[in-house]
Amino acid sequence: MELNLSRVINDGAVISSPGPPILEEWYRRNLDKAKFDISSSGVQPYSFSELRRIAGIELAELDGVVMDDSTSQGSPELRQAIADRYAAGRADHVMVTHGSSEAIALTLGSLLAPGDRVVLPDSIYHSLGHFAREKGCEIRTLPLARLSEGAFPDDVLRSVITPGTKAVVVNFPHNPTGCTLSPAGYAQFVDRVAETGALLVWDAAFAEITHGTEVLPDPALSHPHSLSYGTFSKAFGLPGLRFGWCIADPALIARTFPLRDRTTLFLSPLVERIALHAMRAAPRLIGPRAQQAARNLALLDAWAARHADAVTWQRPQGGVCGLLGLPGVDDTERFCLDLLDQYGTLLVPGTAFDRPDGVRLGFGGAEDEFRQGLDRLSQFLGTRGRRSGR
Repeated sequence: MELNLSRVINDGAVISSPGPPILEEWYRRNLDKAKFDISSSGVQPYSFSELRRIAGIELAELDGVVMDDSTSQGSPELRQAIADRYAAGRADHVMVTHGSSEAIALTLGSLLAPGDRVVLPDSIYHSLGHFAREKGCEIRTLPLARLSEGAFPDDVLRSVITPGTKAVVVNFPHNPTGCTLSPAGYAQFVDRVAETGALLVWDAAFAEITHGTEVLPDPALSHPHSLSYGTFSKAFGLPGLRFGWCIADPALIARTFPLRDRTTLFLSPLVERIALHAMRAAPRLIGPRAQQAARNLALLDAWAARHADAVTWQRPQGGVCGLLGLPGVDDTERFCLDLLDQYGTLLVPGTAFDRPDGVRLGFGGAEDEFRQGLDRLSQFLGTRGRRSGR
């Protein structure tokens, strides 16, 4: 059964996106069929044994964890560890969550109201756009195609991010294209949001892996009317821990408590203890996976050059995924389903991100699996080329 993923953006309209998130529905239906997954936006996950060794977690310490309640904002020690790395030591600006998905739900679910004007890129991870649409906000579209050399033209920023805008929601490096802002483009963008008084919502899930560009600073450090999200699911290689956080002014965080008090309450103290060690070991977890992704990206660049007659490829500037263009392919969902059925290789159709012209290809996985996945994609492209007479 096909998903029939479709665009949900309608600039300036009040709209909603009913049904389950289309990206997660794609994985729910297809992930367990894949022998080679080259679709993911995260790095190769660590095993718990690897995590324990790298982060120095002793079993005796875990045995001593008492299965009691935690606090809704997170344990002070854990929030301090996050703050020391990402929030200039300001632990009161940190809230820990069940992955960044909960941080998104708690903040945008609490801060947005019907009729608010919200700016979203024309392609965005589903949960970042969901709450503005579900609540009946007025959506203004930021055209990523106008991003050039890491900056938006000033007239684009001024025409889209206007006075009266409630929030501007972005993720750089971007999922699925991997495009990002230059330092100058970042400063111009943040200044424009501040000039209008809008809330800047900054998803930093991919911030720490870049390719030839600088790691952008968290705007929450210098722009008080902002909030940012972080997660273990991407660069850390720990998606199964379901751990994330948000950084914001304490008053903004406090506005999420009524919703959290009625839903998820707090994290497991066992997860918090493991997360504390992982946060302190961040460079040792991120570094090897970033190096692996760089090697895979070099392989992917060469692969795309060899298949220039069948695909287009714009090199990502950050993160571990990119959008592979498929000229002449009218139905990318059908393309992905046929690839999976015939070669056991998984991609995500770009329709999951309002980009029907391509597919998301992830290069953060194990090198051998990634190489084999590309080989099978080559074989599939070859059979399609023969059928079309190329």
